[in-house]
Amino acid sequence: MNSSDRTSNRVRSGSKFRTRQGFSAIKDGIKASAEDIPDVSERKPPWLRVRLGASQAYSAVKETVHTHQLATVCEESHCPNIGECWSNGTATIMLMGAVCTRACRFCSVDTGNPGGWLDANEPANAARSVRLMGLRYVVLTSVDRDDLADGGASHYAACVSAIKAANPDTAVEALTPDFSGDLDAVATVVNSGLEVFAQNLETVERLTSAVRDPRAGYQQTLDVLAAAKSIKPDVLTKSSLMLGLGETEAEIHRSMEDLRAHQVDVVTLGQYLRPTRSHLPVARWVHPEEFERLRKWGLALGFTEVAAGPLVRSSYRADRILAGNNLGLIPVSNLS
Repeated sequence: MNSSDRTSNRVRSGSKFRTRQGFSAIKDGIKASAEDIPDVSERKPPWLRVRLGASQAYSAVKETVHTHQLATVCEESHCPNIGECWSNGTATIMLMGAVCTRACRFCSVDTGNPGGWLDANEPANAARSVRLMGLRYVVLTSVDRDDLADGGASHYAACVSAIKAANPDTAVEALTPDFSGDLDAVATVVNSGLEVFAQNLETVERLTSAVRDPRAGYQQTLDVLAAAKSIKPDVLTKSSLMLGLGETEAEIHRSMEDLRAHQVDVVTLGQYLRPTRSHLPVARWVHPEEFERLRKWGLALGFTEVAAGPLVRSSYRADRILAGNNLGLIPVSNLS
């Protein structure tokens, strides 16, 4: 399993660099721009303050991740919950390297063309790492790999199978690319033995072209999710929306309705946070009360669960997604 190219950490955001495997990539995914559009407010609201974890458990997970050369979405996406999740001994593993073939304007993963490169040892390394970390539930996500004929679906399936063989009691969620709408590729992953299949809608339909790479698509994601449910009805399907990019509440409702119409079981809603100054600015800070309102509306719509809150991410507390308590998040009425 390939680690994030450590040399990229010394490269300025938005600049080109050469990876250890010999191909070029852009640090943080988006080229540096002279245009610097400020967020709606440079000061984050109090409900977005995060206490970074430095516990013994956090350190142990970090050591395991680096020892076994794992690329984690926790690190690559600058996730605000890395301290909490790793302190609790859970992690999301990113497959197929740390360089994505797409350049979405919300995402800080490095972009480039890996030219078909894959780590043949990744399935075995992933299985061993899950065992060493003692995970009951693991989320496997990945960069987009449009350079591979099947988008990496067979590699995904090999990783799931290896994890299940070595860790039969571990539940597996695959947060996948859209495989360019290739439903045979979707079937390969869905039939690999996983419990949850996820593909993120990311934003409302009107904003999709401004937020996501041109090769992604609003309807394409919905079709992939519907296909996954059709192929294996007992597999849970899941998607996620970022809020604060300029969408209206009516548009959020429409996207949630579209997800339910395509048989999606679980949706997560979280605040968009700008990873670098070259990425899309934050249009608004969404108050926790709005997240709570949207959660109640989504449950009434028929979702099995709606996990909603400013710091919620698709993989956040994923093992608790069916507990029915909004991941155990503090209700708005209890916030100081």
